[in-house]
Amino acid sequence: MSNILPPALVRRLGNSAGFDTAAFEAVHAQEGGFTAIRINPAKWKATGAMAADPVPWCDMGYYLAERPVFTLDPLFHAGSYYVQEASSMFVAHAIKALGLDRQPLVALDLCAAPGGKSTLLNSYLHADSLLIANELIKTRATTLVDNLVRWGQPNTVVSCNDPSAFGHLPGYVDFMLVDAPCSGSGMFHKDHEAVNAWSEAAVQLCCERQQRILAMSVPALKEGGVLLYSTCSYSAEENEQIADWLCDTQGLMPLSLPVAAEWGIEQTLSDKHACPGYRFYPHKLRGEGFFLAAFRKVGKQPTFERRKPKSERTAVPALGKWVARADEYFTFTIGEDIHILPKQWEAHLHVLRNMLYLRNAGTYVGWMANGDLIPAHDLALSLVRRTDIPTLALTKEEALEYLRKGNLAPSINGRGLRGWAVASYDGAALGWMKVLPNRINNYYPKAWRIATM
Repeated sequence: MSNILPPALVRRLGNSAGFDTAAFEAVHAQEGGFTAIRINPAKWKATGAMAADPVPWCDMGYYLAERPVFTLDPLFHAGSYYVQEASSMFVAHAIKALGLDRQPLVALDLCAAPGGKSTLLNSYLHADSLLIANELIKTRATTLVDNLVRWGQPNTVVSCNDPSAFGHLPGYVDFMLVDAPCSGSGMFHKDHEAVNAWSEAAVQLCCERQQRILAMSVPALKEGGVLLYSTCSYSAEENEQIADWLCDTQGLMPLSLPVAAEWGIEQTLSDKHACPGYRFYPHKLRGEGFFLAAFRKVGKQPTFERRKPKSERTAVPALGKWVARADEYFTFTIGEDIHILPKQWEAHLHVLRNMLYLRNAGTYVGWMANGDLIPAHDLALSLVRRTDIPTLALTKEEALEYLRKGNLAPSINGRGLRGWAVASYDGAALGWMKVLPNRINNYYPKAWRIATM
């Protein structure tokens, strides 16, 4: 591998003071990367036997000694943890260091799929925040919705819009994360094939795309708001030079983050505005290539005027039978589907439904049939579901059969349950089943079922 890294990239990095070119090339010659997970604090009840070492900059992140087959772990499907590259978890440290977890915020994850950073924001921002997770590409937006459903938080809206749509919401959000599309050189260590797609022309193209994305979306950040900008690129054109461009053109000032020396993160300063940047190199730490910089908007920013909306509430009989603290949520419909969202975000939902194309909002709780609520799969995985709903604990073999949407033997119902019940494994909900006198109906979604192994 060392002799096929792009020479232009290695040469540019080698010109940086103190850069160890030999160590950089040597680590890229090795096969495989690092495997890490970030636990869901609202769901993780397992012993943690999988976890080997903590990720230094993320108190919910752990390195695994080896990479298991996650498809065969029911806790993965339950949303008890997310498989995430360790360097990317640095966003958690930035949130805590900047105090973004101290009060409710309107947050925007602009380039959110597949959902690693969105689920992280769900865990690290204040619990009463509203998270808008956006993804332009429809197929990727579907994956984003699925991962956020597994995570279980009710305070998230998923949109599928070009970044330009957020320019029509000036001063709307308190916090914005832009994990920008990039040339991907930071992934060379774990994805050797990515080398073939890299070129200096691709770097320049990505730089121009990043400027377009930011120019169209940063107006949505209110005055005093915080932007986190990140890439998985080593190229200064996509990192430090973008930081200078943001200060020159978008009314932003750089912010610094405290970083422990033993973490192995390299801090850089941009040429023009001395913007602190945080670079991750796989020869210096247990993580892939990553870059992050933080900013505060100091330029004047007009604010979107929110008019008092008409109520969109939908009455749902006996919602409290399914949802804990049901009086804290308002109900609304998307087509025939009934959703709930915390009441404090009702006016925001009205704005977002008018201004954006929404793929999902809040928690999808179900639909009405013959006067009764038929519970949605999303509700089974949601943290709003009542914990006293009957639950049937499954062994690992039974849980995998359930996840294959297979047939479950009535004999596993040792408690004599009847009607709707939650299928669970190791204390984590997997989905719905309906227990009848002579059989158990498996309601795991067809689109989610795992392949037979």
